[in-house]
Amino acid sequence: MAVGFNVSELLELAILLVAVGALSGFLAGVFGIGGGAILVPVFYECFRLAGVPLEVRMPLCVGTSLAIIIPTSIRSYRAHHARGAVDMEVVRIWWLPVLTGVLTGSVIARYAPERLFKIVFVMVAFSAAARLLSAKVDFKLGDDLPKGPLMRIYGYVVGLLSTLMGIGGGLFANILMTLYGRSIHQGVATSAALAVLVSIPGALGYIYAGWPVAAHYPDVLALQLPFAIGYVSLIGAALVMPTSLLVAPLGVSAAHAMSKRTLERAFGVYLLIAGSRFAISLM
Repeated sequence: MAVGFNVSELLELAILLVAVGALSGFLAGVFGIGGGAILVPVFYECFRLAGVPLEVRMPLCVGTSLAIIIPTSIRSYRAHHARGAVDMEVVRIWWLPVLTGVLTGSVIARYAPERLFKIVFVMVAFSAAARLLSAKVDFKLGDDLPKGPLMRIYGYVVGLLSTLMGIGGGLFANILMTLYGRSIHQGVATSAALAVLVSIPGALGYIYAGWPVAAHYPDVLALQLPFAIGYVSLIGAALVMPTSLLVAPLGVSAAHAMSKRTLERAFGVYLLIAGSRFAISLM
């Protein structure tokens, strides 16, 4: 049993994680984001209750989130692709820069302080929410996505920030595509494909980044986080994945049923709530 827990507390946490799995799967389908921005705050509270040291708590949340996003994003991508909504040209241009950004983020995760992960999460979530909730929804950076080096730089940034936040990349891809005149529905669908590119190497990177934890916190891994591999909690992943996978297609159907503006507002409110949790903890 984990230190500081009784049976009823463990049961409550298990039920919470199963419910969060359903919510993250739905959001993965609706927003093409993998659900990580919901998973990270919830895992943070669960690991705090389990007594996980502050120094490793946030990267453990991020790594576990990326692992869970793998099957969820694959299922979300397949559902969007079946509707013909994924821009495969964007995926083709971005796959290598995104992968490079993910690898960079994994290296940073091995050495960065816990506070950095929170700061990145809050800044990006609030910036994106402001853009989506703004009355000036017609503002654009261009009539279409750029060509050449700038497009690849965007892909690198998507991979880097997604890895530090523990999300599938959909947040950034959504914003970029809508700023360049693409519909949010296409942005959501394409983001689901990018989430696959981010989550698999990202989770492997956090496993690598977390190996030194075993030497510094052996009691934590043995008692409070059994079956953790690096910065990935297998128990957390096992509880969240099943319902996440089942509910993801429902989110896809909901996304295509919404108007463009309704989907933007819903996404903006969601990011505002998710970012607020970590903004408070930074004070």
